[in-house]
Amino acid sequence: MTAIDVERPGRAGHGSPAGRRRRRGGSTRVPPLLYLFPVPALTVYVIFFAIPALQAIQYSVTDWDGFSAEYENVGLGNFQRIAVGDDLFMNALGNNLKFMLVVVVFQTLFALLLAVLLVRNTTGSTLLRGLFFFPTILSSVSVAYIWKFIYDPNFGLGNTVLEAVGLDQLTSSYLGNDAAAIYWVSITQVWFHAGQMMVIFIAGLQSVPVELYEAAEIDGAGRWRQFVSITWPMIAPATAIVVAYTTIQSFKAFDLILGLGGNPPKTSLDILSTRIYTTFANSEFGYAAAESLVFMFFIAAIVVAQRRLLRLTQRDF
Repeated sequence: MTAIDVERPGRAGHGSPAGRRRRRGGSTRVPPLLYLFPVPALTVYVIFFAIPALQAIQYSVTDWDGFSAEYENVGLGNFQRIAVGDDLFMNALGNNLKFMLVVVVFQTLFALLLAVLLVRNTTGSTLLRGLFFFPTILSSVSVAYIWKFIYDPNFGLGNTVLEAVGLDQLTSSYLGNDAAAIYWVSITQVWFHAGQMMVIFIAGLQSVPVELYEAAEIDGAGRWRQFVSITWPMIAPATAIVVAYTTIQSFKAFDLILGLGGNPPKTSLDILSTRIYTTFANSEFGYAAAESLVFMFFIAAIVVAQRRLLRLTQRDF
């Protein structure tokens, strides 16, 4: 027998297909070096989020002014003051709820309408998508100054156009009208981010199987019936993302409010983020920390409630 015949065909040798399959099917070890990859991101998260959040909890029960080395523990006094004794915080909360309601409803509906109209991948639709998405790439300060010019009651584009078409009775002082100022800012926010939400809806619409619509047409279902029975339930994940993200945006419209309303903004434009900022600026760090915690839990509660409501709404169709 020659040296070439040492490995017989019947044996699963080291280099045979059976041997390779055995090695491939065995347990694989993860190189220890791979466990180090999350470390940079985890470090950033701990330093810039976890530690400040814990410090906010610590300072929220104190009267710390942000500079002194000593401070006193006031227990739940800051939270009690927020609940029953701070009219400015309650005013900011009311403004924020109005702002959120208008932005969530109209931005979601407008973005969904744009997505339905521009879902086809044609040249015209692509150009219009880019046009509606363009405001999103602008900075909030730029958007604020653009709309501040539009809302100027004396020389602004809004009143100028209304007067030019003979609708002088519809001219307004816009941000100068305390009762309606927060709603005008809401319109700016909708214009600012509707294109961004449109992209999410388009992604959701394009993931719906075409076969479902073809079957619905065979059964005689019209466009509206197809929307409520197929489109709306199928884009539930996209809708949940849009509503949750829009809600968070409406509570974080800090720079847009300051750009339109000044620093600090007047009472009619004050929202929770600007109220907390003003409290910090007044060297009430302990109280501002308590306001921040209330702010955080308030957003979380609203987002959770919205998700459950959306889930029930989708289930009804």
